[in-house]
Amino acid sequence: MSAAIAPLLVLVLLSNFFVLATSRLRAVVNVSALQGAILGVLAVVVHREFGVIPLLMAAGTVAVKTFFIPWMLGRAMRDVVMRREVEPFLDYVPSLVLGALGTGLTLLFADTLPLAPEHRATLLMPTSFSTVLTGFLVLTTRRKAITQVVGYLILENGIFIMGLSLVDAIPFVVELGVLLDLFVAIFVMGIIINQISREFGSLDTRRLSALKE
Repeated sequence: MSAAIAPLLVLVLLSNFFVLATSRLRAVVNVSALQGAILGVLAVVVHREFGVIPLLMAAGTVAVKTFFIPWMLGRAMRDVVMRREVEPFLDYVPSLVLGALGTGLTLLFADTLPLAPEHRATLLMPTSFSTVLTGFLVLTTRRKAITQVVGYLILENGIFIMGLSLVDAIPFVVELGVLLDLFVAIFVMGIIINQISREFGSLDTRRLSALKE
């Protein structure tokens, strides 16, 4: 099963670049759902043997990240009259360049960490740091509230991948805790998105500046 880890992590890295490069809001949501499915598979593959706990963790990850959250975001897009473009503060090419530079630096930085021998030869930590960076870029350089929720989701995916390196020490608590935090955060963000759309008829976070008047 360990042979499948590297291709899955490469898919995560490629999906990060796609999110930074695409201008379509629906594509961003769909790629975040794909990342959730990949992480669900990783949650099983990283464990050395099949068991009930890894399978439950994978099922919970896929249910929340691949189905529930994308469904909620898709419903928000349907309920509000809005443009389907991402509309970034920072253009796509600079975002992609920053993402590529950050990924390269994480590959160098991961080699300096005191990792367990079985994790040194994998892309777990570089992919984790790169995904956190991608989520941070999306969260801070995109205007739409939906895109910012996806940025938070991608950032959390990076934390989730980092937690997979601790499965031998605390195999269930870390992953479950991260997933629960994600569920609560996205639930709160869903309420905020609903309130923004009802108040302004738009999901552009620039409209929030009107609240100070």
